[in-house]
Amino acid sequence: MNNLLKLFLTIFLIYFIILIFLFFYQRNLLYHPNENNYFGDKLTVDIKKVKITTEDNIELLAWYHEKNLKDYKTILYFHGNAGSLENRIHKLNHFRDLNINFLIIAWRGFSGNKGKPSEQGLYEDGRSAVQWLLNKGIKEKNIIIYGESLGTGVATHISQNKNFAGIILETPFTSMIDVAKTFYPYIPVSLILKDKFENKKKMKNITSPVLVMHGELDQIVPFRMGEKIYKIANSPKYSYFTKYDNHMMEYDENLIIVLESFLKSLN
Repeated sequence: MNNLLKLFLTIFLIYFIILIFLFFYQRNLLYHPNENNYFGDKLTVDIKKVKITTEDNIELLAWYHEKNLKDYKTILYFHGNAGSLENRIHKLNHFRDLNINFLIIAWRGFSGNKGKPSEQGLYEDGRSAVQWLLNKGIKEKNIIIYGESLGTGVATHISQNKNFAGIILETPFTSMIDVAKTFYPYIPVSLILKDKFENKKKMKNITSPVLVMHGELDQIVPFRMGEKIYKIANSPKYSYFTKYDNHMMEYDENLIIVLESFLKSLN
């Protein structure tokens, strides 16, 4: 009996230590600003490097491309939880062939920006980017919010009860709690998780047209979550689901055609 009790206490102690570690280290597991998936892609679209200052006085690096401010809509691009702006060059180059302006921002703590990423901090970054566009005279109804992976958490949050032209969600998740449960099924993540990004609760408050894109082979955000987000989204809504794409979707001809079609539907 004593040996059994000691075993139980040892297991409990190890489990408790794991919980403590995850609680204090969780943002290092969620945000990866130094991860580099950049393979030397060269920008083929003209961009201007700009600084966007948040309300809590953090300067964010952003790339801005203005093709035709008067006639075209503007994509505001929120990237995922890893890497720099350079990691998205292969996507931005495809925007060159679309009749679109775009602004892509780097989160606090990413791409040399000061500050540390957090859920509320990223929401502030997203709102500041919207305000920057509004200050340029771009109307809310001409802004398209594009969220990639973690960026979908910011996209859904700031798009609630707004009149944006459209919302594009690439590999969206239902909530960070749900994602964490797939990796840590024996951890009470709903109790210890600081940054919850509850997309599924916010979709009902989005009335702008929505495009949901997701690949069935996604090994980070389960494909079923993208299906769920599409199911609960308000109409008008569109989907682009593929059988062979992983977490970072292939920017191939089919995806570009879907983007072109979605953009045309917003005119």
